Amino acid sequence: MTFHLDISESIASSLRPPTPEIESRLRTELAIALYSQGILPFGKASELAGTSRFSFADLLTRREIPRHYTSDELAQDLDYARGQ
Repeated sequence: MTFHLDISESIASSLRPPTPEIESRLRTELAIALYSQGILPFGKASELAGTSRFSFADLLTRREIPRHYTSDELAQDLDYARGQ
């Protein structure tokens, strides 16, 4: 399933980032908002933002947004650390 979001011209013209950055900035802001509200898990939020998990974690830290760390995420991290 794919969603497309239409933004009115009046709102689009009020956006401050340079035009080439608008889509990536909006994706990042949406990812942060959905993650911080518990709507989107960390991995999917970093995917939506188009960044690595480490970059997304750094961004959350700089914005002082706490990580939601579930037991499933811990298991994934442990598997990764074990090379599985």
